[in-house]
Amino acid sequence: MKFQPTTLARRRFLGGAGILTASIGARPALADKSINLDLPGGSDQRDLTTAFPQKAEMVLQRTRPPLLETPFQVFDRDLFTPNDQFFVRWHWAAIPEQVDVAAFKLTVRGHVNAPLSLSMADLLALPRFEIAAVNQCSGNSRGFFQPRVAGGEWGNGAMGNARWTGVRLRDVLDRAGVKSSAVAVRFNGLDQPVVEAAPDFMKSLSIDHARDGEVMLAYQMNHQQLPLLNGFPLRLVVPGWYSTYWVKMLNDIEVLAAPDDNFWMATAYRIPDTPGADVAPGTTGFKTVPINRMLPRSFFTNITDATTVKPGDRVPVRGIAFGGDRGVARVDLSLDDGHSWQQTTLGPDYGIYAFRQWNADIAAPASGSLLLKLRCTNTDKVEQPAKPNWNPAGFMRNVIETARITVA
Repeated sequence: MKFQPTTLARRRFLGGAGILTASIGARPALADKSINLDLPGGSDQRDLTTAFPQKAEMVLQRTRPPLLETPFQVFDRDLFTPNDQFFVRWHWAAIPEQVDVAAFKLTVRGHVNAPLSLSMADLLALPRFEIAAVNQCSGNSRGFFQPRVAGGEWGNGAMGNARWTGVRLRDVLDRAGVKSSAVAVRFNGLDQPVVEAAPDFMKSLSIDHARDGEVMLAYQMNHQQLPLLNGFPLRLVVPGWYSTYWVKMLNDIEVLAAPDDNFWMATAYRIPDTPGADVAPGTTGFKTVPINRMLPRSFFTNITDATTVKPGDRVPVRGIAFGGDRGVARVDLSLDDGHSWQQTTLGPDYGIYAFRQWNADIAAPASGSLLLKLRCTNTDKVEQPAKPNWNPAGFMRNVIETARITVA
């Protein structure tokens, strides 16, 4: 989607943004409700909170920095995750509590012919671009890893699907004039380390990836301004890649003449250089690469292991799937522990990076229980594996999902 916004549209955006102020520094009061995420390693109770700015009820994983998980029932209501229940993940607790959008500037510097300092008005004057894409934490579902690994013990809700509106990164880079010897582009935001010696959070993409016409600078999600905790006023969107690259509160772009060797590329967020980022627990000395493309996943959204149905009932089953860095080709359902599979019906296609709903109708047996398995295959013929992967960081889980419903 591409069009030139009118002067009136730019004024409305800037006038509606103003100074966004929210208190996120103090420890929020915890809610009096909790949820059980059914994590196999224990410690699976989490508080539900409404104490964070611009957020409805969320699963509280951590307060400082904020780690807020989307309650999973939200994914059954709409393919597009509402902004006020979209997951939140920050690396450092020093996050600006207010941003004056009128004073905000995006710097473009480094290996370019004409360094830039762009206001939000400047960005709004560029050709507009929109894409639907899943934003998923690389540690989504980490709490299900066995043996258990260190890090945020997420359930399956560290993900969300949104319509992202902004400008192509390529258009901004072209305006700066990238030099022919450039090899990478590094991104930095307004968040800061909490201690002086800690590494500033920065991520980078190869120059070709940065200029592919899909990587974008977003100022809206789901046709509304970005919430503060989701990166207001500007964030990077990297469709098909894990959210560690989706830098929030983006204010600095540096074009590099050499590969990026900063901590968050050279040391952190690296995965085993093996199929599915899989190694045996206890393995050491394996080669690693920076985490990158997402893998296909699928989920049940209207049934759980607590679902009970009557004998012989027709049971509508539905859920969501996404193909990772490609579109969804098919979603298959098994009623016999994976021995045979039946194709489900896919819902509307909002683009290759978005959630896709699937539906099926099954018959409950006369008694006992029914074990359902679910598998997504993307358009590159990559399918979810039957065996869960394991790595020390708890990244990239995408095993076939199961649900056992009781017949009574």
